[in-house]
Amino acid sequence: MSKANKFLSITSCLMVLVGVVFAQEEEKKPTTTTPATGQVIDRIVAKVNNYILLESDVQKTYLEAISNSQQGFEAPSRCDIFESLLINKLMVAKAEIDSVIVSDAEVMLQADQRFSMIMSQFGGDESTLVEVYGKTSDQLKSEINDALREQMIVQRMQGKITEGLTVSPAEVRRFFNSIHRDSLPFFSAEVTVGQIVRKPQVNEKAKTEVANFLSGLKKQINDGTSDFATLAKEYSQDPGSAIQGGELGFFRRGELAPEFEATALGLRPGEISDPVETMFGFHMIQLLERRGNTFNTRHILIKPQPSEEDIKKTERYLDSLRTVILDKKIDFAKAAKEYSEDRETSDNGGFFADQGSGSNRLTLRTLEDPVLYFTIDSMKVGGITTPMRFEDPREGTKVRILYYKDRYPAHRANLNDDFEKLKAATRRKKEDDILSRWFLTAKEDVFIDIDPAYDRCNVLQDN
Repeated sequence: MSKANKFLSITSCLMVLVGVVFAQEEEKKPTTTTPATGQVIDRIVAKVNNYILLESDVQKTYLEAISNSQQGFEAPSRCDIFESLLINKLMVAKAEIDSVIVSDAEVMLQADQRFSMIMSQFGGDESTLVEVYGKTSDQLKSEINDALREQMIVQRMQGKITEGLTVSPAEVRRFFNSIHRDSLPFFSAEVTVGQIVRKPQVNEKAKTEVANFLSGLKKQINDGTSDFATLAKEYSQDPGSAIQGGELGFFRRGELAPEFEATALGLRPGEISDPVETMFGFHMIQLLERRGNTFNTRHILIKPQPSEEDIKKTERYLDSLRTVILDKKIDFAKAAKEYSEDRETSDNGGFFADQGSGSNRLTLRTLEDPVLYFTIDSMKVGGITTPMRFEDPREGTKVRILYYKDRYPAHRANLNDDFEKLKAATRRKKEDDILSRWFLTAKEDVFIDIDPAYDRCNVLQDN
């Protein structure tokens, strides 16, 4: 196995591992045996300083990587996965030595967002969560935190190691020409799809009702008839914090919504705010503690819901915009940049992009939303749908129009059609070369112990 190939999936493998945390149904244990046979069903297969790698990590990540392997490229071997995960541990251990730090607040912010997405799938019901995952919310949050911290440290270390890396068109051509024609990947049919998304503006009556409801809860707390934590568990629509009595934990300035932060920092410890509106809804906030540049709060979040008329107004708005685009008075990409409220696609002219290469061309199977898949599959190239409602897991009902810009038939890779994919592959190759050189010196700075079962992978070999 060439040294370069060992680094192809460092970040992607760790992303898979973070996803695997959500799907696990049994708690990880360093070593577990079956009573009847004594057979080991999980064990430590590598250790880098104080960081361990479990056989279950390798197995789950390998299976996920196989199922998610990109069309046209060879799937990774178990040794590839093992070494990528081992290098992750090496990077984390080396980051500790080199003082590359990821703050608790950074991890907590992302962990809370991911946990909120999970909880929203169960309507904030912890008993259902325990039934499905076999874990309490605290246990699941802890696993998500650990996986995310490792992911963020690895990404930060990899960014530091490959800082300043660029790829020129000439390098892409040389990389392409170095591949034997029989080895060029074969890509299945691809499409370019864009969207313009709008969130219905909630009417003032609904907003006032929510604000008044929160004011009523504040009165209950001030009157002593109830307490903040109990009301948060009962009413807050932020599932990630509701089960914690609304407590968010410590954050630095600039890490929360500006309106939320300004209100929180204007409070005295223990004081409760009046309702304050952010992009997420209305909050009632209590400042718990300030420590230097960080602060800990709890909140009750209520999201006012748009009425049917609010949604229809948004549909009419997008229908008018669709007409303007079809009449060629404005380009779709320009309209998306100016009017779409989907942050992930608007900066890209509204187009969905492949996460690996950044290309606007992607296979239909990569459109995870089945509604998207079947909608595009039934459209003609160049078509724009009428406004369609859909549910955003975090923000509720939204409306969008879809643009089917182009379709590309199945083909063998070439420079004209696949430049962005080849550029991404060239960049990965250059990153691999840099990381290979880094690995040779970094491995001398840490203690590495590998289970004999993985000796065949030759992960510590220089060539």
